[in-house]
Order: sequence, then structure tokens, then C-alpha cells
Amino acid sequence: MTVRVGVIGTGMIGQDHIRRLTDVVTAATVTAVTDIDRDRAAEVAAPLGAAVLPSGAELIASAEVDAVLVTSWGPTHAEHVLNAIAAGKPVFCEKPLATTAEDCLRIVEAERARGRKLVQVGFMRRYDTGYRQMKKVISSGSVGAPLIVHCAHRNPEVPEAYTSAMAAQDTAVHEIDVLRWLLDDEIVSAQVITPRATGNRFAHLKDPQLMYFETAQGIRIDLEVFVNCRYGYDIQCETVAEEGLVRLPEPAAVGVRTAGSHSTAVLQDWKDRFAEAFDTEFREWIASVASGAEPTGPSAWDGYAATVITDAAVRSLEAGGTVVSVDIKPRPALYGGTA
Repeated sequence: MTVRVGVIGTGMIGQDHIRRLTDVVTAATVTAVTDIDRDRAAEVAAPLGAAVLPSGAELIASAEVDAVLVTSWGPTHAEHVLNAIAAGKPVFCEKPLATTAEDCLRIVEAERARGRKLVQVGFMRRYDTGYRQMKKVISSGSVGAPLIVHCAHRNPEVPEAYTSAMAAQDTAVHEIDVLRWLLDDEIVSAQVITPRATGNRFAHLKDPQLMYFETAQGIRIDLEVFVNCRYGYDIQCETVAEEGLVRLPEPAAVGVRTAGSHSTAVLQDWKDRFAEAFDTEFREWIASVASGAEPTGPSAWDGYAATVITDAAVRSLEAGGTVVSVDIKPRPALYGGTA
């Protein structure tokens, strides 16, 4: 079966995923697109032979669309995801699932009413080979129970439009999701403090930020978010356990010896760092759609939990580093809980 995908949003990430669905993933074809910029949508659609539809609602309703990919502006996500659920069509939504916890819960309740999972959220780190190796080690128990996790998320620079709240909402959200998955544990508190600020930031931005989380089992997580580090895109993760530790491997890079030095290149872009993870993510999503199975990736519940946790982190930042409790509702049975 070839899965016919309709894409809502043909900006940078939408175009990258369209390329992935067209050139990398088998058993998928893009049959329809829509975007607030109709000219851009038409330009993207032309080489694909895809229809350009006036709205997300019409794309979702199209008989030529089996599954929906949402890569539009964040505040529009909830509307499109809810419409896809109402139509009974699988929907892959880039993060955030929605910009408020209330809208995330509306999506969760809509799925529960249908009685099956249709939503997958675009947290691609769960598909990275290194993180999957870490998950295997931690789940095996070979290093004992996790005690502490040290993380860093560094970008060479960010645009002026980047705000202090985005350090949690757009950047740390990836660590938040992948750590919940790695540890199979829920985050129950968040704290954000700000050390001396880098002179390389825009004046309105608090950078770097140090984020501290505690899980229900008492695991402590520290996360450095530094989005103007200058030297490259650098993702670090180390879990310290009772009998050992497990560390995320560095991306493969050759060593160069010259002029009295030994060096390896540092990646400069998140798209390069996680290119294979994105490819795997979409291969597995399309395979689940083609087989009629529920998606196995990050769920609507994961999207909701991530939003609640990032909201708590932002509140802590705004309150000058106060520890903020994370108030996540009981997990419904549809998502592996008891509620």
C-alpha cells in the first residue's frame, strides 16, 4: 500500500519532510499540500504533481489523502490535529502538539473518544541510534537504577526573534521528551536559573540557562541550554546509575592531525545531527499507517506532558528560579495508564 500524505505547511520543515517522504521513505507519496502562502504551496506542489488545496480542513477531508502531516505555525496545530482525528485519519504533528496544555488535553480527549491512537508528535530524538542504544542499556538494568542525568543542548547562535521562554518551549522540549522515554519516569518539578549571561546574546535573551528537573522516582536531571555557544551544535547526555553510566555517543567524525594539533569537526546544524533520526521516524510512521496499526512513536499524551513541563520551566524562569511543581493529569489507559 502506498500511503497518500497531505501536508499542511510548506515552510522550511514542511519542505524537508516532503523531500524525505518523496526521496527517502518508500510506500509514501505526497498528494496534496496547503499553506497560508499559496504561491509557495504551488511552487512546492508542482514537481510532485500534488494538489494545492485552500485550507487544512479541505486537505484533511480530501479523498486523495490517507494521512496528514502538520508542519504549519504552532498555534494552528490543535485545529488541524483535531480535524484529522474527527476524520479518522492518522496525523503526524511536528512539535508542539499544541501551544497550550488545554488544547493538548482536547486532542487527548478526542483520541480517547475515538478509542484508538491516531496522533504522532515529531520528537525525533527517540529515533536517533545513540539514544536508542542508551534506552536499551538503561532498560536492561545492566548499569543499575538511574540516579542522575547530565545533559547539554548547545546551538552556535539563534535569531533575534528567539525569546528566553523558547529555551524551554522550543529547545529543551526535546530533552524533556527523550528523558521521559529513556527513564520511563515522569518529571514532577522544574527549576530554571540563569548564570552569568554570554555577551554574544541579544540583550533581551537570558542565555545560558540551567534547568533542573526531578522525576517521580527521585532521579535528578540537570540540563544546560546555551543557544549562543558559537562553536557548533552540540548535544550531550549522560545517565549515572548505581553500577555504571551510559553516555550518548558523539556523531561520527574523522580525526585530523595538522599543524601541531589534533581535531574533529563539530556539527553546526540540528538537521545534520539528526538527519538519520528524521528518516527513521518517517519510515516507521509510514509503516504503521500502511499496516493500519496505531503509531508507536511519541503520542498525544507525550505532547501534552511536554507542554505541561515546559510551561512549568517558563514559570520558574519568570519567578527567578523558584522550584515549580509539574501538574500532569493521570495518564489514560489509551496511553498505558490507569485513568
